[in-house]
Amino acid sequence: MNVLLLGLVIFFGGHSVSIVNDPWRGRMVAKWANGHGRACTRWCPSSDSFSSSGATGSPATTRWLCTRRLVLRPVAMVLLVPVFPLLLATYLPGRIQAAAQHPMLVATKLWAVAHLLANGMLADVLLFGAFLVWAVLDRISMKHRMQRPVPSVPPSRVNDLIAVAGGLALYAAFVLWLHGWLIGIPLRVS
Repeated sequence: MNVLLLGLVIFFGGHSVSIVNDPWRGRMVAKWANGHGRACTRWCPSSDSFSSSGATGSPATTRWLCTRRLVLRPVAMVLLVPVFPLLLATYLPGRIQAAAQHPMLVATKLWAVAHLLANGMLADVLLFGAFLVWAVLDRISMKHRMQRPVPSVPPSRVNDLIAVAGGLALYAAFVLWLHGWLIGIPLRVS
């Protein structure tokens, strides 16, 4: 449980600086832009590995907070369908990006809600609940701060098609194989 909490603090501590102090973040990025800060992002262990390694195994994290909701797993799978197309739309300007405004945050919210519906252990609630709260707070804070440009390809009519086709292919690969391989938990719909 401690490793999970440490991973959440590290991940959200770094990803929430813009929410609480965007000018300071801008100064730090400018200060470290000459390459000194890049070594840490390349060579430090990912906080994702901290949080996922702490999410299984210990009795505290495997405690069920609510009964297993097997009937909600198919609902969760349907909620996850737009997640990968939205993630791709973040970098492929088109109608999807314009409609969602912040497609990555929408994808994060859908991903977190789907996992909260399908899972009921303490570690799940902490991990996915934290991502949901962070995405909501980040979206609210974006209304009060200047937006930084996101690196992307040039706008095109085919970007939406690429986002949808590529996203659905990624979704299928994740359901069939990648979730078990990357996360270590094979998916079961029923």
